[in-house]
Amino acid sequence: MSCSDVKECTCPKKTCKNHGKCHACVIKHRETDSLPYCLFPNNDGDKSLRNFHRKLKERFEDGRDIR
Repeated sequence: MSCSDVKECTCPKKTCKNHGKCHACVIKHRETDSLPYCLFPNNDGDKSLRNFHRKLKERFEDGRDIR
């Protein structure tokens, strides 16, 4: 079942059983302590929360806006 509010799934893993199924994807990533690609596209291949915090810190240190 696809989410009715998703126009286009941005995840590059087209073969994933959760591709386009946001609810299932979020549950899977919550259980694996990682972030879905759509929430963290600039991840250098590492979707861990630790890497997310590191990237976020770098972004603020560079003076870039979070938006």
